[in-house]
Amino acid sequence: MNILLTGASGFISQNLGQVLTAAGHHVVPVSRRDGGDFSALQTVERWLPRLRGMDAVINAVGIIGETGSQRFRALHVAAPIALFDACCEAGVARVIQISALGADDSAFSAYHLSKKAADDHLRQLDLDWFVLRPSVIYGRGGTSAEMFMRLARLPVLPVIGDGRQRLQPVHIGDVVATVMACLTARETRRTLDIVGNEKIEYVEWLQRLRLVQGGNRALVLRLPVRLAMLGAWLGQPLSPMLRPENIRMLIKGYHADGRPWRDFLGRPAMAFSPALLCADAHQALTQLGGQA
Repeated sequence: MNILLTGASGFISQNLGQVLTAAGHHVVPVSRRDGGDFSALQTVERWLPRLRGMDAVINAVGIIGETGSQRFRALHVAAPIALFDACCEAGVARVIQISALGADDSAFSAYHLSKKAADDHLRQLDLDWFVLRPSVIYGRGGTSAEMFMRLARLPVLPVIGDGRQRLQPVHIGDVVATVMACLTARETRRTLDIVGNEKIEYVEWLQRLRLVQGGNRALVLRLPVRLAMLGAWLGQPLSPMLRPENIRMLIKGYHADGRPWRDFLGRPAMAFSPALLCADAHQALTQLGGQA
């Protein structure tokens, strides 16, 4: 298939591109690195030339925090909506939108609300669409995974409140495998929450990552929510991850019913292991195939 892949320089897209190419697909990337500024592609007319000859579109553009010209409204709403409308006009029926867990009716953050706006628009179109909502993703090269790994190496583990927020981390290989299945699935127009098999408390997730890196279980520093919010606000210039809204999203947790997704994929998520933590999607899926 000829596949247009947006956000091609990001963590998810880099893994997708490698697996898609290995499977024999022709991937046409769209990213600033490839000369395509996604935030400037906000009209149908700008997208139509890029859609010629395409069989499918995968939108994997996403930012966790706004910086400079990288704004939620442009990247998560205006450009994707223009792309989806252009797909209708160009006759590219198969569209896969990489959204985020929490981009649903309970959404409250600007991040989740902007993702949901594009998701809702896509669901109204006469296309063979999929909306995929992954939980916290781990695997080699992931920004959030690397942040958690750094936190886990601290002498004392900082957590928000009691640190018992529930997570269902999922490996990047499972996200990529889902996209691959969506490309050929007969039953389309589905929204799928991609989550790991186990629900783990945030503090235990950090302890697990610490043990994987050769450390011992550490003492825990429980930060009051207000103090964590203040720290995130003061640290905003240092990292897009440091946003008060991201703290509120973590407090809410990242978990969902994964049964519909597991039924679609035909297997459970890959069980966590130290090897998987350091593996990209291609390595993980190759190993999974060898085990099968």
